[in-house]
Amino acid sequence: MTTVSTTEPPSGQDRGRGHGPDAKAAGHPSMRLRELAFGAACAAALRATARLRVADALEGDRAAVADLAERVGTQPGPLRRLLRCVACYGVFTENEDGTFSHTELSRLLREDDPHSLRDIVLWCTEPWTWEVWPRLDEAVRSDSSVFRRIFGKEFFDHLHEDAPESARVFNRAMTTSSIQSALDVADLLDLTGVGTVADIGGGQGHVLASLLERHQDLTGTLMDLPGVIARADARLRDEGALAARTRIVAGDCREAVPFEADLYVIKNILEWDDESTRKCLANIIGAARPGARVVVIENLVDDSPSMRFTTAMDLLLLLNVGGAKHTRQSLVDRITDAGLTVTDVRPVNAYLHAFECTVPA
Repeated sequence: MTTVSTTEPPSGQDRGRGHGPDAKAAGHPSMRLRELAFGAACAAALRATARLRVADALEGDRAAVADLAERVGTQPGPLRRLLRCVACYGVFTENEDGTFSHTELSRLLREDDPHSLRDIVLWCTEPWTWEVWPRLDEAVRSDSSVFRRIFGKEFFDHLHEDAPESARVFNRAMTTSSIQSALDVADLLDLTGVGTVADIGGGQGHVLASLLERHQDLTGTLMDLPGVIARADARLRDEGALAARTRIVAGDCREAVPFEADLYVIKNILEWDDESTRKCLANIIGAARPGARVVVIENLVDDSPSMRFTTAMDLLLLLNVGGAKHTRQSLVDRITDAGLTVTDVRPVNAYLHAFECTVPA
């Protein structure tokens, strides 16, 4: 996933700064800290832009604010103020004649963009997030989630019972993220000698589907909770193009992994407490034959070009479920403590790393 950075956008995408102090004054520490303190304004402006679908409304080379306002159902004056704010971060650019044009970042808010991040932007700024962020100091003191204290329920219970629209946004965002990273995983993995692959906690199975499409002799198993696999990728389900080479298993990998495979893929699920992580890995080792491969794919909060994004996700995990992202070493420690041998660590893309492991004899 891509995140909007608070660093200076490329030249030509920051007309907003042209109206203020010179570059030296704008980069002064006191100004930078003021800007960081207003980070919520950037997030709110980005959310409003996504909800209003301004990016979808801007067609062609440029558009006048009055025309955009008519298309999205807003008043021109406030819309210009909104666009000038996001343009300071490289989302749209304001031209000399007062019109606005797309940038690389603003195009990612379009629904028809193949790499669209609109749903992810909405997910990161859902209403519940504005309730938990101000309590971060409490979570840091207690090293635990504050979500139940605020909402009276655990995170996913609240989402599915009390916030159905937020649950739908969550599902769309996770699907978007999984689809986009699945192709990167398929590009990375060498499956020479692999006949069977298991996607553990694989959600809707986008990684598995990408691997099966890439390797015609491969068969695979998707395992996740019953409510998750009920929404499995259509390619994997009955009558789907890959159904004949797919087995779908309902279950919790912390309780059992009841099948053998040449390769086990575990992506973005080792964010629980240490005991849950140990159980998951132990169950895979118990099911696998000696020499089987296990590839753990995770975001890292160090040694990563996306640290602003991953460290923010790490804090949000602390707030909502009490989970955590890993450093490279902390993940290696947990993997080796469980009994696996780590043979290689490689980047999958700008925000994911793959830990190649084997099951010892």
